Amino acid sequence: MARDSAIPPESFEEILAWLNSDRDMAGAMYVQLRENLARLFVSRQCADPEGLTDEVFDRVAKKVHEIRPGYVGDPRVYFYAVANKLVKENFRKIKTHASLDEIEPSRQIVPESKEEEADIADCLDSCLQTISSEQRELIREYYAKEKQAKIDHRSELAQRFGISVETLRVRVFRIRVSLEKCIERCLVRKAQRK
Repeated sequence: MARDSAIPPESFEEILAWLNSDRDMAGAMYVQLRENLARLFVSRQCADPEGLTDEVFDRVAKKVHEIRPGYVGDPRVYFYAVANKLVKENFRKIKTHASLDEIEPSRQIVPESKEEEADIADCLDSCLQTISSEQRELIREYYAKEKQAKIDHRSELAQRFGISVETLRVRVFRIRVSLEKCIERCLVRKAQRK
């Protein structure tokens, strides 16, 4: 989804002047450049090509005052260089995020009796003590609400921890997987003692 570009009007004017001294021609070049950049991001299989195109113009807008006076050649080349850098950043970012789609869902631990339910609760309490207090707080708060309140609360949690909602999901998923393994081991130990 495209976002609103934050180019200040004076930087936008300077970008247009850099593209071409004829304002009408500069406007046409600007529109064409946006289309070409969006196509470049699509061809490189980047998510949110429009948002990345906005980011290219935002980055250039921040530096146009410094670059323009000494730049020699077609300024569009500079935009493409910034776009290529964004593509690389995008792929690095993807590599550092775990995809939840590729991970098999974990086995649900479903109690078959009241006794097993009590064992699971005991194991959960014991396993919660093996993780950090921050992880305990995160996992408890992540599953605290329901429906729309859950969605809103998770957004607030991500903001509080200074991370994106996607990163929050990955963190919680990792904590949950480790807790489930711990609970399974605990249940096996309990079953062996009986």
